[in-house]
Amino acid sequence: MPNVVTDNYRALTGPQKAAVMMLSLSEEQSGKLFSMMEDDEIKEISVIMASLGMVSSAVVEKLFVEFADAISNTGSLVGTYDTTERLLMKSLGRERVSAIMEEIRGPAGRTLWDKLSNVNEQVLATYFKNEYPQTVAVVLSKLKPEHSAKVLELLPEKMGMEVIMRMLNIEAIQKDVLETVEATLRTEFMSNLARSSRRDSHELVAEIFNNFDRNSEERFMGGLEERSKESADKVKSLMFTFDDLIRVDNVGIQVIIRNAPRDRLAIALKGASDNIKELFFKGMSERAGKMMREDMEALGPVRMRDVDDAQGEIVIMAKDLASKGEIVINDANSSDEMIY
Repeated sequence: MPNVVTDNYRALTGPQKAAVMMLSLSEEQSGKLFSMMEDDEIKEISVIMASLGMVSSAVVEKLFVEFADAISNTGSLVGTYDTTERLLMKSLGRERVSAIMEEIRGPAGRTLWDKLSNVNEQVLATYFKNEYPQTVAVVLSKLKPEHSAKVLELLPEKMGMEVIMRMLNIEAIQKDVLETVEATLRTEFMSNLARSSRRDSHELVAEIFNNFDRNSEERFMGGLEERSKESADKVKSLMFTFDDLIRVDNVGIQVIIRNAPRDRLAIALKGASDNIKELFFKGMSERAGKMMREDMEALGPVRMRDVDDAQGEIVIMAKDLASKGEIVINDANSSDEMIY
């Protein structure tokens, strides 16, 4: 864990000093202090507490010279979401603590509108598709123009125009209307976003397995299957390999072909299954397909490790294209059929 707080304690801001103090006190003492604060103050100090990382005992002693005897034996402090939540639970109700923690775990930003401006535009657009155009107009009028533009581009054209017209005719928003919109966004969107953004441990391990070479993957997967068949099956279902590109439609495959270095794609296809080869060649023109086959043949024998590396590079590139919305990777469990 990185040491966020430097040894130069004089450079600490007031909120940082307050966060270190809260962590250095007992849970009962810090609980009493929290109970006397407003929600905004609790949120501000909680964000800092949760992101402090390791704080050396030397910094703690320098900050609180008058309490050195009492805290010099506390050693290092670790500010995490868990320690912050535990401290808050001592003095605040579970619902209030849950609301605070959901918000500080969400996107960065002092206000709700700051936070929304840091939410991926595709996520916002997907949520807004089920909202009234007037509500979307109110929200977009409060966000940064560059972010609102990206969101509008992703909305259905008819809805996007409706939102723009309402933004043009929007007058001073009544305070109670704005408060209602804010409350809805906090409870129905931001809290769900915060919960969904927590990384599943199986998903993290699956990404690690994706970066193993074939031998290491087989070795570790074999060990995992011996210890927990259920976990192994879940990790397998979350892994994304070169063979999973079969879930990309023809248009997406063409995007991958245009973005992939030709020499790396040739090596990747050299060791691919017949289904994947056919998928890629269908995405190429007759001339390009012929040239790719010639490149693959000219390679001669290729080490499996080189194939794994090349396929891994293409997979990483494909996932990056998917995150940008340039291609779509269909759900492995989806029953939807593609129609060409």
